[in-house]
Amino acid sequence: MARDYRICETVETMENYGASAISNSDLLAIILNNKDKADKLLKQEETLFEGTEEGIRCIAGKDLETIKYLGGLSKSEAAKIYAAIEIGKRIANLEKNDAYKITSPGSAAEYLMPRLRHETHERFLVMLLNTKNKIMSVKQIAEGSLTSAVVHPREVFAPAVTAHAACILVAHNHPSGDPYPSHEDRSLTKALADAGDILGIPVLDHVVIGDGSYYSFKEHGDL
Repeated sequence: MARDYRICETVETMENYGASAISNSDLLAIILNNKDKADKLLKQEETLFEGTEEGIRCIAGKDLETIKYLGGLSKSEAAKIYAAIEIGKRIANLEKNDAYKITSPGSAAEYLMPRLRHETHERFLVMLLNTKNKIMSVKQIAEGSLTSAVVHPREVFAPAVTAHAACILVAHNHPSGDPYPSHEDRSLTKALADAGDILGIPVLDHVVIGDGSYYSFKEHGDL
């Protein structure tokens, strides 16, 4: 399919002034090679949120099938956008694990925020740390619904035992945007802390990620 003149003009503008000069709609148009479909996809979210920035932010939290449905896109078109979003998330989280040291609950939240903030379902992660609290790796343990993810201590500690981690930090997101922990979150945190004491792999913290905010069990004296 030939690129229409509007996209050609957008590419020319980007060449002359940089990508920051391009609107969100035009960036999507370049990915899709179709300005009309890009406008349609973005407009679906702008009917719920005021402004283009909120529209594109909401799209970032959608799964592939939802993006496909909202924009009336083919599977490959939706996959291009989904892949671009994932690349953006990975770039935002590009700190080298072996060079990033967790020095406080805030530093853990800063590291995890780009990865979890826009997710539409709960995801539970375990961060494996060495004796200097530097990140060895981050593993996803579970993915759940809009409100919960089923987690068992054995799945949380299995990668820590295998990797000989000195301690772990666990985290999950609340798609509602409110990071305040539920009763289930508190029960799980206690169970993990007890298991960590038995295994000799302490739980450094449990961080709940919301929309630009977080809750640290350690910071609040709950761990």
